[in-house]
Amino acid sequence: AEEGPCGWGRCAPKALQLCNNPEGYLAAYSLLAIFQGIVVNGLINISISTIEKRYELNSSLTGLISASYDIAFCVLSLFISFFGERGHKPRWLAFSAFMMGLGSLVFALPHFSSGEYHYGTKLEDTCQIGGTASTNSTCSASTKSSLSNYLYVFILAQLLLGVGGTPLYTLGTAFIDDSVPKHKSSLYIGIGYAMSLLGPAIGYVLGGQLLNIYIDIQIPEAFCFIFPFFPLTKLDHDDPRWLGAWWIAFLACFFAIWLLIIPFSCFPKHLPGTAKIQAEKISETHNDGSEALVKIKNIGKSFKDFPVALMILLKNPVLMSLIIASSSEALIATGFATFLPKFIENQFGQTSSFSATLGGLVLIPAAALGQIISGFLVSKCKMDCKSIIKFMIGTCSVALLLNTVFLFAKCGNEPFAGVSETYNGTGMLHNLTAPCNADCRCLRSMYYPVCGRDEVQYFSPCFAGCTAQFSDKNKKTFYNCSCIGKLEKENNSEDFLYEAIPGKCPVQCKFLPLFLTFFFFAVVFTFMAVTPTTVAILRCVPDKQRSFALGVQSVFLRLLGTIPGPILFGVAIDNSCTLWDINECKVKGACWVYDNERMAYLLMGISVICKIITIVFVIVAVCLYKPPPASSALSQKDSEMVSAVCT
Repeated sequence: AEEGPCGWGRCAPKALQLCNNPEGYLAAYSLLAIFQGIVVNGLINISISTIEKRYELNSSLTGLISASYDIAFCVLSLFISFFGERGHKPRWLAFSAFMMGLGSLVFALPHFSSGEYHYGTKLEDTCQIGGTASTNSTCSASTKSSLSNYLYVFILAQLLLGVGGTPLYTLGTAFIDDSVPKHKSSLYIGIGYAMSLLGPAIGYVLGGQLLNIYIDIQIPEAFCFIFPFFPLTKLDHDDPRWLGAWWIAFLACFFAIWLLIIPFSCFPKHLPGTAKIQAEKISETHNDGSEALVKIKNIGKSFKDFPVALMILLKNPVLMSLIIASSSEALIATGFATFLPKFIENQFGQTSSFSATLGGLVLIPAAALGQIISGFLVSKCKMDCKSIIKFMIGTCSVALLLNTVFLFAKCGNEPFAGVSETYNGTGMLHNLTAPCNADCRCLRSMYYPVCGRDEVQYFSPCFAGCTAQFSDKNKKTFYNCSCIGKLEKENNSEDFLYEAIPGKCPVQCKFLPLFLTFFFFAVVFTFMAVTPTTVAILRCVPDKQRSFALGVQSVFLRLLGTIPGPILFGVAIDNSCTLWDINECKVKGACWVYDNERMAYLLMGISVICKIITIVFVIVAVCLYKPPPASSALSQKDSEMVSAVCT
């Protein structure tokens, strides 16, 4: 009766029955996972810096916004996975789509209630001797703006997104395992997980393009008489006061996600053929007596069973070993997902946007490829639970060896005036101010690196002593720079008509292609353990606790992996800083310059330690795993036949 047709009660059109199968459900699941990735891991990450500027929030507060999703996930994961195990899983995913769409809408609401963006006056970045543009900066307590109160709206939106994301990766994944034969489960789960990785890629591309549109939707002057309610701005994209239209994509995702409520609400409680598939499956539960206990006491029907059900899972040594191993892997994955663009930018001298693009091109395809390959291999070879865990040892070991790329594909620091060398013999190390720029009274909070013709990098045109600049459509150049040394063989050729150009000096290190190649395969082998881990967790626990086991894994994954991962990587990167931003109030801000070698060694150290922890606990899982005795390794269908004959 629970394997009903696809539809809404008596309304069950024949066309919908074409989707009433595992493939149709997988398509809907993949779409929801993609949109979850777009919003949570793509749009929010790329919009954080814009939100900081628009609503006057510091990085610690925006970090709280990012963490709110994981907080909601941790709090609700156990309860939703416990109660949803016996419930109508597709309807839980319809609820998931509703909450994620609502969260996207709430996240965009501050734009419509905060009024028009006022960008103020532009600060000059050149040396203004005797001027007032950058010389009258004094330490004063700024009046607190009401804009910062929108922090609570963003936190609420993230909590709603967390509520929506919880059923997706617990109940949604367990429903796939329920609906397909055991040897196909890993392939279907691998495809679903791989599709979820497309979300962040789409989110970064979509969000990045929309940030090229002015936040209040700038229109050409010719159309002002048609749309008088749209503001007109004279800002260009290079202006530091420019803010992009971060909110548009959230509104689009709100409508798209709510459309997915329709397909999930029409799926039956079980897909046709589920009962037959379940009857033919052979139990691989870890032989510690838990499966018999769950069946005898019928654990899971009421809330009173929650503590007992939780203790059964926490006492399962194979499950807990796999959870700790996957949490260690998650720590590395989230750490690099957050800071790989920053590592590439500082290590190889690339721009922020290009580094983010390279990071996305390496991480996302490699992660997707790893999950699909491992899902296919586990499915093709029809691996049992113990073979799957052994397979994980191999993939993690190869990933550990590939992580040594940090040892030989690292770069030293390029010359930086006031940091790694003095201003032509004047001034002191680790002091940006020297006699040649002392009268400029430059701001350390305005980091705008320029490369002098002496191939030395300067903090800004002001610190280079440049008093003049020339701009055209193609480039900007700076002149009359008192701090830039003259070349020994300087001539009057066109190459030396400038003294400084915007941007960092070109790095001499050529290891970037080598690093990206090795790191790509390191990510592939790292993520080749993700799908097998999920499948092994589903196999080593009693059938009626599979969703709950994924819920327990989700809690540990966030508490031990995704939450501390970026924090640990951030502390390591900050520890390699050699030049901090210190404003007029002597308050330390962001780091401008890092020690590249120290950064590479610290990140490699974290990666290696976490990989070793993963391998150790996977080995522990293999050693402790006890398959069911041969007498109980019969399928449910065969057991019923034997029982009937005996009767």
